[in-house]
Amino acid sequence: MSTGWQGRLWLARDYCLLDGCAGDTQAHAHYAHQLMLVHDGELRLMVDGKLVQGRRLLVPSMQLHAFIEPGQPMLALYAEPLAFHLAQLQGWQVEAPTTPQALIEQLRNWPRPTLDRRVEQALLGIDALLLEKIDALDLASQVRLSLSQLERLFGDQVGLSIRRLVLWRRLRLALAMVLRGSNLTDAAHAANFADSAHFSRTVRSLFGIQARTLHNLQLQLID
Repeated sequence: MSTGWQGRLWLARDYCLLDGCAGDTQAHAHYAHQLMLVHDGELRLMVDGKLVQGRRLLVPSMQLHAFIEPGQPMLALYAEPLAFHLAQLQGWQVEAPTTPQALIEQLRNWPRPTLDRRVEQALLGIDALLLEKIDALDLASQVRLSLSQLERLFGDQVGLSIRRLVLWRRLRLALAMVLRGSNLTDAAHAANFADSAHFSRTVRSLFGIQARTLHNLQLQLID
């Protein structure tokens, strides 16, 4: 029988934190860097087809991975690359606190990198239009760049294409709604997914889990 994720989830603008147990996952890759701090024993993961194990594991953005043993208690940080550089997380990995409150306090004071002004404007434009159709060409025009120039800036500073970043932000919106108690269909439509099946496929592709298991998690939003 498959095991769902369980525990408490703190959701901030550019990271989320899970204090609980990992469930079954298929191999998947997502935008966030993932730092896992195990409470007892060692975590065992398959990362790009190779076994990796330890008490503190860091999986970089877009790297294929899957849990081997579901149900292990852990503290897991999902950090967006546009706000948390991989090299900084690698340097912090050994010293990161293992309680949610201490970790959140450090993350609140984490120095975010300065993005190109035009990238910041484009990100604000995406957030303002998440519930509508977003035209990348119009977005580039609004910040006085060609689409290819804006895509290059996104690749360098955000780590995703415009289209994939829009999908990630919409997924984040829908996940927050589900975790607050909405059903999958209402959350999918509210976040501008075609339907609940599209939303569920996206969750499965990026996180390796079934969307219906999200209701096992308790949510707290962080400003």
